[in-house]
Amino acid sequence: MRHIAVAGIVLIASVAGSSFASAQTADNSPVEWPVYGGDAGGSRYSPLTEINKGNVAQLKVAWELHTGDVSDGSDGRPKSEFEATPIVAGGTMFVTTPFNRVLALDPETGKEKWRFDPRIDLHVRYSEGLVNRGVTFWSAPGDVQTGTCHQRIFLATIDARLFALDAATGNPCGDFGSGGEIDLKQGVANITRPGEYEETSAPAVIDDLVIVGSSIADNDRVAIPDGRVRAFDARTGALRWSWNPLQGDLAPTAPTGAGNVWSTISVDTRRKLVFLPTGSASPDYHGFKRPGDNKWANSVVALSAGTGELVWGFQLVHHDLWDYDTAAQPVLGTLRRDGGETPVVIQGNKTGNLFVLDRETGKPVFGVEERPVPTSDADGETASPTQPFPLAPPPLVSQHLSAADAWGITPEERDACRNQMEKLRSEGIFTPPSVQGIIAFPGNVGGMNWSSGAFDSGRQIFVTNVNNLPMEVHLIPRNQYQPVEKAAQQGALRAEVSPQHGTPYGMSRQVLHSPLGLPCNPPPWGELVAVNLSTGSIAWKVPLGTTADMTANAAAIVQGTPNLGGPIMTAAGLTFVASAMDNYLRAFDTETGAELWKGRLPAGGQAMPMTYRAGRDGKQFVVIAAGGHGKLGTRLGDSLVAFALP
Repeated sequence: MRHIAVAGIVLIASVAGSSFASAQTADNSPVEWPVYGGDAGGSRYSPLTEINKGNVAQLKVAWELHTGDVSDGSDGRPKSEFEATPIVAGGTMFVTTPFNRVLALDPETGKEKWRFDPRIDLHVRYSEGLVNRGVTFWSAPGDVQTGTCHQRIFLATIDARLFALDAATGNPCGDFGSGGEIDLKQGVANITRPGEYEETSAPAVIDDLVIVGSSIADNDRVAIPDGRVRAFDARTGALRWSWNPLQGDLAPTAPTGAGNVWSTISVDTRRKLVFLPTGSASPDYHGFKRPGDNKWANSVVALSAGTGELVWGFQLVHHDLWDYDTAAQPVLGTLRRDGGETPVVIQGNKTGNLFVLDRETGKPVFGVEERPVPTSDADGETASPTQPFPLAPPPLVSQHLSAADAWGITPEERDACRNQMEKLRSEGIFTPPSVQGIIAFPGNVGGMNWSSGAFDSGRQIFVTNVNNLPMEVHLIPRNQYQPVEKAAQQGALRAEVSPQHGTPYGMSRQVLHSPLGLPCNPPPWGELVAVNLSTGSIAWKVPLGTTADMTANAAAIVQGTPNLGGPIMTAAGLTFVASAMDNYLRAFDTETGAELWKGRLPAGGQAMPMTYRAGRDGKQFVVIAAGGHGKLGTRLGDSLVAFALP
């Protein structure tokens, strides 16, 4: 499940797919960013070098666009989350707003060419708030590029519709579905209310297929919609195949659902493979109605693009009880070690574990071992006796927190945290939820979230942003749940609560925090981490962001904040990332982690940046959505900001 509630952190005191991914470019010809992740395999890498370590400190704002789409929740609409990453394809930039509108822009000036409004209902209680991460560009083969809609923009909306738009005009393609759209809710069982079954990420395309997963409110009850992934004909919208992640020990008899793909899908165009990061089965924190490992939830899965048949699957968490989704986009790259080259899938998880798998077989490159983990004391629950741990790289975040580790900005704050932590069960990362309460660490917002990471194949360095954010989780006996839910609704309880209907327990979770609202673990609470994949070792770690924008007390500023977004990398040895709870886009030295530049943003930058070259002079731009994030609690806005050299 993606839903987060980090705004509880309050300072009360105040490769595959695109040919350009590995080639250096020396002329001034356009270099685009045609897919959400830079290329179809999600490497988030650009060959551009105009902006480099020697001049990056000179970056200035080149243009800024205000979309007009922002909501602070005061008028009954959900809060907005501007998480979109633009693409540049066919000479045009395409970006989505939190209201799911599509804007086509001149990439050199930011001037609007056209816009499309799917007219979602802005007052529905969407599980994920008002959000959309981006669109996908598709072009028909060269021999059939005639008439309208031979180049299409695919948009999947928060109200679960799939649109095909003419890339030149923004008009719906009438030959796709019904008047240019498909209702993705059709044929999906167990949808009980608007806003329960959603789309938040950009679709994937391969050949003549457009592929979508779904975002589902997965801790409400046992019987929720299933997490099927579907491929549609890119021209007509006809369903070509459908794949359900919950197979084997559950399907088709168990009532559970989800296991859905709410994050970004990657594809290998040469091998004709589709790579899916799957979430948890429902509900998150109690699994007596879903015994066994729950394959293929919490996994990375390779499907045949043409048929949707399973090629291989690798499960990162068995029988998930912590909302440890595989939320990060699979990153496809080539690993060089021992004198050879291996095509791999680099897959992170909320646990902070990073798995490097052979792309063709799914076998771990560095080895994985099953280790014993704690047993559950909850009625009806049988936790998995073991969980998989990669032998390399080591965990990217800490995976154990006890009362002895309590932290506070003052001795009184630390003591309050310690007293609370002593009441909670804490036996490492896979401590099963209980009525007593547990410390879930790094927690459901922790480790690698949807931010994912970037891979520089030349340097063999993978960089990702991570969270170290402990959650206090309680199971609530069914006969005690209603008063807890009422207290949360009235604001008397800070926690997020969920009924988990069909199980003996409801659930509550919140950031494990001090009286002032600060996390009870030592900072940094967010970091940027680089991994040398040739050796399977961590190259460097640095805190990401500060709390300077959250407090007027200079003595209380903490290095390293919770973050959502993601990095990109360039051939010049730069890593660009925003994501943190202060309002900056930063550039780091990919090889050392040194911060080389930061540019002030008008609002929170909870999105992945992107870069491209455009215009007659061949100027390189770096662009980031700066609109903030309602749940994370950063400053809201509606800006798309482009930086370039003077």
